[in-house]
Amino acid sequence: MSRIGRMPIAIPAGVTVDVAENNKVTVKGPKGTLERVLPSEMSIKVEGAEVVVTRPNDLKKMKSLHGLTRTLINNMVVGVTNGYEKVLEINGVGYKAAKQGKKLVLSLGYSHTVDMEDPEGVESVLDGPNKIIIKGIDKEKVGQYAANIREKRAPEPYKGKGIKYADEVIRRKVGKTGKK
Repeated sequence: MSRIGRMPIAIPAGVTVDVAENNKVTVKGPKGTLERVLPSEMSIKVEGAEVVVTRPNDLKKMKSLHGLTRTLINNMVVGVTNGYEKVLEINGVGYKAAKQGKKLVLSLGYSHTVDMEDPEGVESVLDGPNKIIIKGIDKEKVGQYAANIREKRAPEPYKGKGIKYADEVIRRKVGKTGKK
């Protein structure tokens, strides 16, 4: 049995979980509301102050969907209570970020600035010119937006310049050596 799928999801105070037909799960909490249609094969039940996900049989596909469904619901519950955030760091001479309304303006050594619009439900906050914090209640959107920003100038292994996650470690390489 799926170890993750078997665990019940505790519903904190102030959070409501509704399961409609076709497994449309709506989670309301202090930070907002999230809804998502989950695989219809799984049975999702709200029992008291917890959500339980069960699977119909032990086919390989059902086993993999079991853990996924439980994790997606848990991420929604955590999102509406605490929210998610990713921290990005910009390294490099002259590389910096600025904020103009809902627009993130990045100077990354190109001949032009890179402008990125904050998606719906996600906001970017600057902590100095070299630190971007992306916050939101949807884990998937926060992670995707952070990945899109990082993609604009991924860190390179020789000088370590570029945009990296705060907890990411860049493996450095030794550059060329001169002729003997």
